[in-house]
Amino acid sequence: MFDFSIVTTWFDSLLRQTLGLGDFWTVLIECVVVGLLILIGYAVLAIILIFMERKVCAYFQCRLGPMRVGPWGIFQVFADVLKMLIKEIFAVDKADKLLYYIAPFLVIIASIGTFSFLPWNKGAHILDFNVGVFMITAISSIGVLGIFLAGWASNNKYSVLSAMRGAVQMISYEMTLGLCLIAAVAMTGTMQMGGIVESQTGPGNWLICKWNIPAIIAFILFLIAGNAEANRGPFDLAEAESELTAGYHTEYSGMGFGFYYLAEYLNLFVISGIAAAVFLGGWAPLNIGIDGFDTVMNYIPGIVWFLGKTFVVVWLLMWVRWTFPRLRIDQILTLEWKYLMPFALFNLVLATIWVAFNFNLW
Repeated sequence: MFDFSIVTTWFDSLLRQTLGLGDFWTVLIECVVVGLLILIGYAVLAIILIFMERKVCAYFQCRLGPMRVGPWGIFQVFADVLKMLIKEIFAVDKADKLLYYIAPFLVIIASIGTFSFLPWNKGAHILDFNVGVFMITAISSIGVLGIFLAGWASNNKYSVLSAMRGAVQMISYEMTLGLCLIAAVAMTGTMQMGGIVESQTGPGNWLICKWNIPAIIAFILFLIAGNAEANRGPFDLAEAESELTAGYHTEYSGMGFGFYYLAEYLNLFVISGIAAAVFLGGWAPLNIGIDGFDTVMNYIPGIVWFLGKTFVVVWLLMWVRWTFPRLRIDQILTLEWKYLMPFALFNLVLATIWVAFNFNLW
């Protein structure tokens, strides 16, 4: 398995020794390069996910999806992005201007912040703190403020109702997400995202393998809660068009709306990426203990493994969205507080017992 830290170490030595730059300029250039890579990756993945969503939706509805702009409609997303970039940004009468313009940036900051914690490859972690799981949950909570402020500042009754729904839904389902991640931390012994993936290397060491019952339960609960956290169907009641027009971003246009649009799809990728890293081994290859097979699997780059697992989870969540009908707000909250969270608490206790007594069914 290729260690990407070789590349980062070479680049750092190039700046410090070959070019003779000091600490300040070296760190500054490295931060700029990393920031550009994050933004480029963010934009490219958003385009891929939007196109993928349209094709998956069309498949489930026995349609073809976008087909006119470019072969198989692959340039349709680029046309939509161009339209959004040149679209007029209008001001809303009697809106709280400061909060109105800050809200989209809070959502995109939370999305990019959590996106930066994903472990792409061995040695390719943009942010890899020793409390990475805690930082992910903390930064993702900022998105709730962006949603609530958008509805409150828009001076629109539909936006306020939508923001209240979205905020209470996201705050509620963060409980189950956090409990599932704590269970994974108990089973891996670390809160560092890179350490969680490292603990899953080796034959049959993915967290949901070996008939690890608490990990399997946590993985299923995480997918359900993550779908709700990302405001995806059937949990997209905050954007119920038949009741609340466009929801909390009704009064936004141009890139104000574009930020919410991007954040929704990248939050889907982030949730899937965290699930892939924590429960499916992240960049760790599929090893089963057979030398020839494991050697071939180890030749596949880690980033391919990570993206492959992540897009499988993305496809599963898209399948759920286009299969199940939208829930009511009381059903959404009942599902969380009466079923998911108690089950997640029970599973956390089960995980601690599993680790304490070192159960292994494989």
